[in-house]
Amino acid sequence: MAESRQRRKATEFVVLDLPPAPRTPGNGARIVSISNQKGGVAKTTTAINLSAHLAVNGMRVLLVDLDAQGNCATGLGIDKSNIEKGAHTCLLEPEQSSACIHATTLEKLHIIVSDQRLVDIEHRLHGMMGREKRLARALAPLRAQYDLILLDTPPSLGVATLNALTAAHGILIPVQTEFFSLEGLAILSRTIEEVRRRLNPILGVDAILLTMHAPTRLNAEVAEEIRSTLGAHVIEPPIRRNIRIAEAAAEGLPIHIHAPDSYGGEDYAKLGVNLTLRWGISRSR
Repeated sequence: MAESRQRRKATEFVVLDLPPAPRTPGNGARIVSISNQKGGVAKTTTAINLSAHLAVNGMRVLLVDLDAQGNCATGLGIDKSNIEKGAHTCLLEPEQSSACIHATTLEKLHIIVSDQRLVDIEHRLHGMMGREKRLARALAPLRAQYDLILLDTPPSLGVATLNALTAAHGILIPVQTEFFSLEGLAILSRTIEEVRRRLNPILGVDAILLTMHAPTRLNAEVAEEIRSTLGAHVIEPPIRRNIRIAEAAAEGLPIHIHAPDSYGGEDYAKLGVNLTLRWGISRSR
């Protein structure tokens, strides 16, 4: 009975109308925000492993961490303690964005790191005109250098997330295959509608990614409900639960280096191929 009520409640929150993202406007990188206002759905894990896989396969990728925890740098084995300029600089001084870019161990993957200095960014930007558009200003001159710019966002609708949604052409939405995750998807859909109305009229959904997927009946039912309701938005394959992904993060390595033949390695590799086709991005010369 309780499970039945949970299913009905989850179904009520499934949103049928998510706007599709446009083609990448003009020349330069596509900007994609990895977003979900619900925490614990593998946003950062996806940001690290997807960006690394695409870079290894020839794309010029810039990963921008907008979460004060700064886990993107940690997951790529970067010591951020000595990095002076990062995401907070981009938001406070957009004209300094090129000085915020740092190399990684992968030749074609660069990163703008985040740290605890982002904690008070809401206060620092309070009262500033156009504060939601500062990241868009910072990234505009960088687009010519990359094929893809990925934005990892915090699980909250603060000024950092609003900046990401205002700067992005599309959103990649990780959704855990559990019923309560559907509520987070509904909340995000309302946020997208508001951002489109006030700040970024072209913003749309690039894809919904099923994450932390386990071979249980409940997970399978949720995955099927999402697929049947949201159709073409869903990108395959689901990212299966895999201890190797957690191990890779602890070692400061992307999964394709730590354990490429694991479920996580295989799933993120296939995801990279399918997203590249969906985005229409070709490998750099």
